[in-house]
Amino acid sequence: MSFGQGGPPWGSGGQQQPQQPQSHWGTQPGMPPMPGAPGGQTPDWAALAEASESRAKRRRLLMVGGGALATVAVAAVVAVAVVSANGSDDNKSANVPPSASVPGSTASQQPTFAETKPPPPPDPKDYISSADKDKAPLSAAGLFPGAKFTKGGAVYKKGATAETKACDSVTNGPLGALLKSNGCTKVLRATYEKDGVAITVGVAVFDTEKQATKVKDAYKKGTVKSLSGKGVPAFCNTTICRSTTNSYGRYAYFTVGGFTSGKDVTKKDKKVFTAGDDIAGLAFQQIHRRGEAQASAAVQNP
Repeated sequence: MSFGQGGPPWGSGGQQQPQQPQSHWGTQPGMPPMPGAPGGQTPDWAALAEASESRAKRRRLLMVGGGALATVAVAAVVAVAVVSANGSDDNKSANVPPSASVPGSTASQQPTFAETKPPPPPDPKDYISSADKDKAPLSAAGLFPGAKFTKGGAVYKKGATAETKACDSVTNGPLGALLKSNGCTKVLRATYEKDGVAITVGVAVFDTEKQATKVKDAYKKGTVKSLSGKGVPAFCNTTICRSTTNSYGRYAYFTVGGFTSGKDVTKKDKKVFTAGDDIAGLAFQQIHRRGEAQASAAVQNP
């Protein structure tokens, strides 16, 4: 038999036996010789195992040490980043101007509007103080509409109405001359009656407020003539009656009132005084409403 020389080992009886592995360390091309096993000698397995264990231990130490160093390095980087970020915010906030002055800030981009106030509503008196603005139609029936006038619990039935451009023709005493000399253009009259007391109101029309005021201030004596008709008998033609005068805007208005029975009015006849004041108030109210209507129209149709 031949051992280790390449001949096939055969056992007894010509049967092939399993070949035992052989080590060829140092004999294969390109393989370095193993320590303790020069040439084809059997290696020192104990030395090999010790060397391998030593190398593995060093690798473990290097891995542990390297991981620890990496962890410390990452922590240091994070800490530096945090400190840097905080320091940057502090510095920026210390130098940032107020938000209203920062270019591009929402506060500086908010639209600004000058404070405006709506114009005051027109004064109704402005529209009844001059013929230049007082352009609405004017008539006795229009100024005193309806069939009655109610003041509180008192109801006055309306009688006749009338109007004329001959202002002095519907007056008594010096009033006619006063109206004419101050440029009266028209007199509108209406009569109201309640419980035997009748009141005629006369509205004298002028071009300006100044003319109407002058007539009121200069008035001494005289009255408008009473107006009968439409269920109201003649009154205050030959008897003593109570009269009033006033003005508003370019209008001067007068009243004359008394009993339809022909009785004279005395200072004790309170119902004549009350009726006269109520109808004078009606004249003022209707003139003012005329101004309100025109002022409202001016706002709606500037």
